[in-house]
Amino acid sequence: MSQTLIEIADKLIKATKEEGKKLRKTQLIYAFNGTGKTRLSREFKEKVDPKHERSEESKIKIIYYNAFTEDLFRWDNDLEEDETRKLLVHPNSFTDLVFNFLKDENQDGNIITNFQNYTNRSITPNINQDFTEISFDYLSGGDDSVTNIKISKGEESNFIWCVFYSLIEQIIKVLNDSEEDRSSDKFNELEYIFIDDPVSSLDDNHLIDLAVDLSCLIKDAKNTNIKFIVSTHNPLFYNVLYNELNREKNTGRYRLQKLNDGSYLMIDSKDSPFSYHVFLLEELQVVVNTRNINKYHFNILRNILEKTSTYLGFSHWEDLIPKYINSNEVNKAIRLINLYSHNKHSGNEIADVQETEKDIFIKIYRGLLEKHSFKLQNIEDTLVEEQTVAPQLQDA
Repeated sequence: MSQTLIEIADKLIKATKEEGKKLRKTQLIYAFNGTGKTRLSREFKEKVDPKHERSEESKIKIIYYNAFTEDLFRWDNDLEEDETRKLLVHPNSFTDLVFNFLKDENQDGNIITNFQNYTNRSITPNINQDFTEISFDYLSGGDDSVTNIKISKGEESNFIWCVFYSLIEQIIKVLNDSEEDRSSDKFNELEYIFIDDPVSSLDDNHLIDLAVDLSCLIKDAKNTNIKFIVSTHNPLFYNVLYNELNREKNTGRYRLQKLNDGSYLMIDSKDSPFSYHVFLLEELQVVVNTRNINKYHFNILRNILEKTSTYLGFSHWEDLIPKYINSNEVNKAIRLINLYSHNKHSGNEIADVQETEKDIFIKIYRGLLEKHSFKLQNIEDTLVEEQTVAPQLQDA
C-alpha cells in the first residue's frame, strides 16, 4: 500500500514504540538517490520535534545527518589575499549546543583522528579554540607540505561526517553512564539519530570501515534510549550494515520506492542482503514493460553492463553489446549509452527519449537477461503492475 513520506515517518516512529510488538531499535532503509530520503529525514524530525513546540528550554530529542548538515559549514576562501582559507561553522542554536558540547568533551583530537582514518593521514584539520572555524594543512614530512589548503568536496563531506560521528560517539559514551555520573545532561532526552547517506565519496574499503564502525556504535547504544534510522543509496554500505546488525533482533530493514503519482512504498526487505545488479535489473524491468524509459535509466543499464563485463573478464562493457543486438545497431547503442549516462544528461535534465532509442534500450536489456540467464525475483510484482517507479532525479 502506497503512503506519503509523513505516513512513512509515522510508521518508523511507531515501530520504535508500539506495545506488544517487536520494537525496532535500528531501522535500515535502502533507496535510489532522488527517491526522497532527505525529505523523509526532515519529515521524521518534524514528527519527533515539531518547530512550533520548541522553546529555549527544550531538550534535544533528535539529531540527524543529511544534506542540510553540510549546509552548516561554508568556506571563507580569502579571495583578496588567497592565503588563509577556512571552513566556517554557521552559528545557530543547534551548532552552538553541539560545538560547545564537543569543546567541553575535548573532542577535537577525536574528530581529527576519525577524519584521517577515512581520508589521508597527511591532511591535518586545525580546529580553533571556539570550534567556529577549521583550517587544513597538508603535512607530508617532505618539501611538498603546504599549509592553509582548500580540501576537495569529498574530503569536506568526510570532515563534516567525522564531526557528526564524533558527536554521536561521545553522546553514546556519556549516556552509557548513570545520570548522576554523566559529564553532561544536554542529551538526556535524545530519542533518535537519523543518518542519511554518510560520505558517499569514500572508496569501497573506507566505506566498509565506516559501516563496521557505525554498526559498532549502534551496538554500543543498546543500553540507551536512542533509536537509529539509517538510509542510503549505496548497496555496499547497506549490505555491510545489514550483515553487521544481522544478529540484532530489533533491526528493521526496508526499501523505499517512489511511484509516479508522488506516493511511496516502504517495503520490508528480505532475510538477506540483496544482490544489487539483480535489484537494478528488476527496477529496469518495470520501465521496459511500460516503455517509461528516461535518460537516467541508461546510466543504470551502463552500471549493470560494467559489473557484468568485469565478472565475465571483458576489458570494456562495450564488448558485450554485440552479444545482445544486431551488428548494425552496435555503434549507435554504444554512443547512446555513453551520451545518456554522462552526468550532464542523465541526472540534471528531463528530456524525452525517442521511441527508436527506447527500442534499442529494450533490446539490450532483454538480450542481457537471455544471454546470461539472470533470475529475477520479481519482488512486489502486484504493486509494480499498478504503479511504476517515478523518475528519481534529485534529492531535496
